[in-house]
Amino acid sequence: MRFKFLLFLCCLAILPPAFGQDGKPSPAKSSRMARVGPTGFVEVKVDSFGSLTPKQQELAYWLAQASIAIDPIIYDQLSRYGLREKRLLEEIVAHPSSINPQTMSRIRGFAQLFWANRGNHNDETAQKFLPSFTFDELKTAALIAQKSGAMKTSYGDLPALTTADQLEKELSDLRAPLFDPNFEPMDTAKSPNGNLDIVQASSNTFYEGVSLADLKNFHEQHPLNSRVVKDANGQLREEVYRAGTPDGKIPAGLYAIYLKKANDCLEKARTFADPQESQVIADLVRYYETGDFDDWLKFDADWVQDNATVDFVNGFVEIYRDARGAKGSSQSFVSITDKPVTDTMTKLASNAEYFEEKAPWDDKYKKHSFKPPVVKAIETLIETGDYLVNTVGDNLPNENEIHEKYGTKNFLLISSTRAINQAVGNAALEEFGSSPEEIARDKKYGDEAEDLMTALHEVIGHGSGKLSSRLTHGAEPELKEYFSTLEEGRADLMALWNVWDPKLKELGLISNQEEVAKAMYDSAARVALTQLRRIPKGDTIEEDHARDRQLIVRYIMDKTGGIEQFQRNGKTYIRVTDYQKMRKGVGMLLAELMRIKAEGDYNAIKALADKYAVHFDPKLRDEVVARYDKLNLPTYFAGVYSRLSLQQNGAAAKVNLSYPPDAVSQYLRFGAMYDKGLAEAVGAQP
Repeated sequence: MRFKFLLFLCCLAILPPAFGQDGKPSPAKSSRMARVGPTGFVEVKVDSFGSLTPKQQELAYWLAQASIAIDPIIYDQLSRYGLREKRLLEEIVAHPSSINPQTMSRIRGFAQLFWANRGNHNDETAQKFLPSFTFDELKTAALIAQKSGAMKTSYGDLPALTTADQLEKELSDLRAPLFDPNFEPMDTAKSPNGNLDIVQASSNTFYEGVSLADLKNFHEQHPLNSRVVKDANGQLREEVYRAGTPDGKIPAGLYAIYLKKANDCLEKARTFADPQESQVIADLVRYYETGDFDDWLKFDADWVQDNATVDFVNGFVEIYRDARGAKGSSQSFVSITDKPVTDTMTKLASNAEYFEEKAPWDDKYKKHSFKPPVVKAIETLIETGDYLVNTVGDNLPNENEIHEKYGTKNFLLISSTRAINQAVGNAALEEFGSSPEEIARDKKYGDEAEDLMTALHEVIGHGSGKLSSRLTHGAEPELKEYFSTLEEGRADLMALWNVWDPKLKELGLISNQEEVAKAMYDSAARVALTQLRRIPKGDTIEEDHARDRQLIVRYIMDKTGGIEQFQRNGKTYIRVTDYQKMRKGVGMLLAELMRIKAEGDYNAIKALADKYAVHFDPKLRDEVVARYDKLNLPTYFAGVYSRLSLQQNGAAAKVNLSYPPDAVSQYLRFGAMYDKGLAEAVGAQP
């Protein structure tokens, strides 16, 4: 489970300061490369690559190639038109000659937003966004690009478009998906309007022709990696994501072309891995061949016990994109462990049992045999698929049976946090902080508070608690679409609960405990207001992290009065009125969420979420948006990652690290892996 960046409100205290005295980004250190509309593109630096051995560098190279290999899958998972739209945009951007410059600029800008969101639905809100160019402008540009060599070769499993008639048919098919706001308006609709249920109203492709009622008694053999479809006879079946086995006994399934390519890269990576990590990679290859859930659990178990310096995530992992909370998104990163920061955070992990005993829930939900989690501060070489730069913490694997037997692996993505913090300053804090005292405290202790919030969330939060013995397959099947909101809220609350514990001071993990704790509480309260900026339309929150933060604030407001919303000089603020009352509310809600998770109490979490987490006042959102507009800050961020290239010299090889000049270069290189013509157009390395 992920911890997502609380926009503009955090940075790591262990990192060098990125800002001058005036709170503005230092020009020499700013990571921001470009801005397109509401999105800022930031360069994610990896300072530790040079510390790797040549063998580790080659391992990193092939793992990064495997990450690129699965990247196209997420576009298809989020829309049945996503890959076709991706190919069209990339081919035009790669062949700009003779296209009207103004049109080309608008297409290039839209393409960057499309890549940043893995399609034309916003990653945070799930709402569709539209191009600023017209259909006729797109058609003219595409036909010109085709004459310049675009679309002459296949793109993955998409056939070449070699004639004008073929291209015009493709454009006609994509007209509504790209330009009609009412066609597939939401890729994940957890609060749909009208007569459609959450599955029917979502444009993602985890289900086809299926309603929520159809799924009621359907038992999936491949819970994470299949599409459920209804055939002509009304029967449900699973189309499994898999490459197939080399002997043909298990046939290829959905996304086979991408999974086979990933496996080719993974097999090459194995030759540079140590024996333990080589086994982990072999497990993943086997899983991608068979698609069997038992093979995924084997990979999970071996992976979580391997604390490799060059580590990776690759698979169908998080379930946020599925409104039903079952199907996994394709995603990957490759990382390098930052040892000094990791050594510090290991102190927290080694005391996880202590914090479990101090948790404010019933003893029957507490673990009594405890395997300390692995914790790693990392720099990411690459992130693809459904990983985004605003993920600053991750706790994996998600499968409860692996948690309980082998523990968890916790990542603190310091390179992502650093990149975003280097791109922004204190303007938002000064606008939305409720008092000079709160603002001053955040400037002094907010960095430390947010660093600790991320660590406690991942290391202590997600791995805590014990389920009822009857929930043998975890709480997800019982809590359904509300599971992720509950689990993210539970992890946030564990951080808020434990920040006051004297053990943190004893371990040397906190400086001025009262001030750091207050700064953490201030930020947790304030974010319920500031996060509304990221939901430009409607009056419901769809994203699980945003729901959990809203749930916490509104629940505590209602139950203890420890937080209040007020107005001053025509502006709305949210502040903590009493820190101990807020902590009381934190404990109350945390105990209830643990009970709900342990017992699989769907009705209870639905009632809590519907009352406190889902709905907001659109007038308040409009006010927040107007105040942010005056600050001229990006609303969202996307990452531009390092580029690894392999230089072969006879039997010897050398891996070189560089950074793309812009986001366009990065994404065209990704696309070129599956398009020979595109690779030639952009000069991509084979």
